[in-house]
Amino acid sequence: MTESQRPQNKLAKHAVNVHKFGGSSLANAQCIERVVDIIRQNCQLNDIVVVSANGKTTDSLFAILAQTESSDLTAALSELEQQQLLLINALLNEKSSKQLTPLLSTDIVQLRTWLSNDIIQHRNDILAYGELWSARLLSALLNEKICPSNSVDARDFLVIDNEQNCVVDHALSSAQFKTRLQFGKLAVITGYISRDSRGKTCTLGRNGSDYSATIVASLVGANNVTLWTDVDGIYSADPRVVPNARKLHRLPNGVAKELGRLGNPVLHAKTLMPLVNENLSHHCHLHVASSFDSQVAGTEIGTFGNIAKQELSVTYLNDLILAKSASFIADLADDVAGSSRASLFKKALVEFSPICSDGEQGFIVINQYQQKALSQWLASHDVEVTFIPTAIIATVGHNVAQRGDIKARFKRSLKSAQPLFLVSSKNNHSVIAVLAEPCSTELLNKVHHDMTKDSRHIGLVIAGLGNIGERFLELLPAQLNRIYALENTHLVGLLSSKKALINNDGIDVNQALSLFKQEAKPYNNDELLAWLSNHPYDELIVVDITPSEDFSLLYQDFFTRGIHVIGANKWAASSGTEHYNTLVNTADKNNSLWLGNTTVGAGLPINYAIADLNNSGDTITAIAGIFSGTLSWLFETYDGSTAFSTLLINALNQGITEPDPREDLSGRDVQRKLLILARMAGFELSLDDIDCTNLVPENLQNISREEFLARVNELDDYFANALTDANKKASCIRYVARLNVDETGNIQAKVSLEVLPQTDAFANLTPCDNIFQISSHWYQENPLIIRGPGAGRDVTAGGLHSDLVNICQQLTHKQHLVKIKGIN
Repeated sequence: MTESQRPQNKLAKHAVNVHKFGGSSLANAQCIERVVDIIRQNCQLNDIVVVSANGKTTDSLFAILAQTESSDLTAALSELEQQQLLLINALLNEKSSKQLTPLLSTDIVQLRTWLSNDIIQHRNDILAYGELWSARLLSALLNEKICPSNSVDARDFLVIDNEQNCVVDHALSSAQFKTRLQFGKLAVITGYISRDSRGKTCTLGRNGSDYSATIVASLVGANNVTLWTDVDGIYSADPRVVPNARKLHRLPNGVAKELGRLGNPVLHAKTLMPLVNENLSHHCHLHVASSFDSQVAGTEIGTFGNIAKQELSVTYLNDLILAKSASFIADLADDVAGSSRASLFKKALVEFSPICSDGEQGFIVINQYQQKALSQWLASHDVEVTFIPTAIIATVGHNVAQRGDIKARFKRSLKSAQPLFLVSSKNNHSVIAVLAEPCSTELLNKVHHDMTKDSRHIGLVIAGLGNIGERFLELLPAQLNRIYALENTHLVGLLSSKKALINNDGIDVNQALSLFKQEAKPYNNDELLAWLSNHPYDELIVVDITPSEDFSLLYQDFFTRGIHVIGANKWAASSGTEHYNTLVNTADKNNSLWLGNTTVGAGLPINYAIADLNNSGDTITAIAGIFSGTLSWLFETYDGSTAFSTLLINALNQGITEPDPREDLSGRDVQRKLLILARMAGFELSLDDIDCTNLVPENLQNISREEFLARVNELDDYFANALTDANKKASCIRYVARLNVDETGNIQAKVSLEVLPQTDAFANLTPCDNIFQISSHWYQENPLIIRGPGAGRDVTAGGLHSDLVNICQQLTHKQHLVKIKGIN
C-alpha cells in the first residue's frame, strides 16, 4: 500500500470494502501469506478485514470442550498452543513473535482455568479464542509487511439479542464500532463472536464469520463485501456432487438468500440478512471469491438486471422431518375468520421457520433437530401430529414459482422420484419438491441437467462500428431470435477506437448504435482489460471488426483471460511467426477459441473447408486463387477500352478500393491472406516466405496519396502493354496467389500478376468475386473450388455471424473445471 493510497484525513476513514477470510484461507503459514498478498493488492487503509479462526482451530476448541479426562485436556491444550506457536514463529519476525507469544501463554492459562472450573459459564468465551488468535496474528503480520493495523475484538462493539435469533442492535453496535476504528490503521476484526445486552459472549453459529462481515458492512455503510473462501464462487449445484455445476456469476439478493436457506454449501441465509434490509439506505454488493486463486472472478450478489435474473440452480437438503397435522390445515375461510387452526399454523411458521409449508395440505418441513421442540410445542397446544422423515430438492431462481415453464420442467424432471408434495416458497424464488427418500446423487444430477442445460450465458463485445460493424449489429436481433445456439448470448459491449459502452446487464440490440452514441465513454486498453478480467459471464466473445493492428495486439491478453475472439482483422493471423505461434499456444492453453473466417474471402467458407480437410485426414498440396475483391473487379473490368488509371479512379469513387488504392495494388493484402490460409492448412510460413509483386512502380510508392492520384496515369502504359501481350495469346491478366508443396515438402508461395488462358477457372469471374482452388491427396485431378463474393457489407457481416454461431455451438459442450480446496 503506497503513501498515496493512505487516507489523508479522518473523512477518508469510511469503509468502502469489507474483506472476510475463512478458516481454510488462513489454515497455515502459506495460506496466510497468500491472504497478505490479497490484502496488498485489493485493500485500502479505509477497508476492513474480518477473519475466521485459523484452519480447524474452532473444531479443536469444540473437541476440547468435550474432553472429560484431565490428561486428555492437557494434551489437547498443549497441541493447540503448539499449532499457534508454529504459525507465529513461521510468519513473524523476532520482535513481533516476542509480543504475541506471552499473550498466547496467558490465553492458554485462562483456557485451562475455565475448562477446569466453569466450563458451562464460559463455553462461548472458550470458543472465541480461535478468532482472537487469528485476528491478532494477521494484524501483527500486516504491521510488519503492509501497513499499520490493529486487531479488534467484535465483542467490544457488536451486540445481538441472543444466539438463537442473532438480531443486531444496529444503533448501539454502530456507535460502539466507530470508537474502535483507529485512523491510519487497517482494522482486522474477529468474526463469529459478539455479545448480548448483558455483556455475555455469544457466537453467531458455524460459518458465522460470513454473517459478521455483512453485519460490519451494514454498520459502516460499505459498498462491497468479499468473502474470500476456498471455492471460486457460488455454483448451480454443489460441485462436489454435481461435476457439471456451473458458476453463477451474479445472483440477485433474494435468490442468494433463498439458496442459503435451502442448503447451498457456501452461502448461508444469515449472511445476507444485513444486505437485504430494506430499512438501510445504502446498497451493498456481496462477492464470493477464492483466496487460492484470487485472479479468477467469483460470484457477485446484489441488485442486477434481467440477465442475472435468468439464472437457475438446484439445491437439496436431507435429514428433514415433515410434520403433518389436521390442525395445520387452514383454508381461506379459516384465515379470514381468524380461526385457531389458521393462527396455529401461522404461529408454527413464526416459531420454527420451516424449510417449506403448505396450509392447505396441513404440513411443515423442518430440520430433524427441531423435531423434539416442535413435538413439545404442539403437545402444549393439545395437537396431534404425524412425523415423516423426508428430504427436499429445489429449483431456485428469480420468481421461478411464477414461471409456468420452469415449474413444468421441474415437475417432469422429478417424475421417477414421485415427490410427496410440490410447493412454492413464499418469496416465489424457489419451487420445492418434498421427497419420501433422501435425495440421491443420481437424482440431483438428473434434475440439475434438466433445469440448467440451456442456461449458459455468453457475453458479446463488438469492436469496430464502421460499415461492416453496423451491418453486423443490424442483423443481430433477428439472429438472436431464430438461432437456437445464440439463445443465451447477450450484447454487453460496444467499442470504437476511442469510446466504449459496457453494460453487464446487457445492451438492447435493437437500439445498440443509438445507445452507443448517447452513453459511450472514453476508455483505454487498461480499463478495457480490467473489465474483461472480471466479466460476469460463463464465456465472453470479442468480435474484432476493426482494421487496427493495435487492437490485434490485445489478442494475447484476451486469450490469457480465456476470452474467445472472432476476427475479421487480418493483423494477428498474419503476424510474425513467433507472435502467431504464441497466440495459438496461449489460446489452446486457456481453452480460448479463435475464428477468423472473414479474414479471407469475406463470408466464403474457405477457412472451414481447409480446416475440415485437415481434421479429416487429408493433406493439402496446393492453394491458389484470386483473393482480392478489388483486384478481381479491376482486372475483370479492364479490357483496354478505358485507361487503367480511369478505371482505378472510378473504383475509388465507388468505394471498391481502399482510400489509398496503392494498398490494393501493392499485393500486401493478398500476401497476408495467402499466409493466413497457409497457416490454416498447417504450414509454418512468414510473410517473407511469400514473394509479392507490387503493381505500383517504385517511383510512385513513397509519395503522398494526393501526389499519387495526380500521377496515377503513369500506370497506364504498364497495364496496357501487359494486356496487349496477353490478348496476343488469347489470354488475360489476373492477380493470383499461389502456394505449392512439392514431393519433398518444399513450399513455393507467391502473389503476382499472371497471364492466364481465357479457359482458366480464374479467368471468368463476376467482378469482385474471389475464387479459391485447393489441391490435396483427395482432390488431385479435380481440385476443390470455392467461388463467390469476396467483399461486401452483407457477405462480410454474414460471415461474422457464421463464426458467431459456430463458436456458440462449440461452447455449448464446453465444461469448466471447478476448483475446490474443500468446502467447509
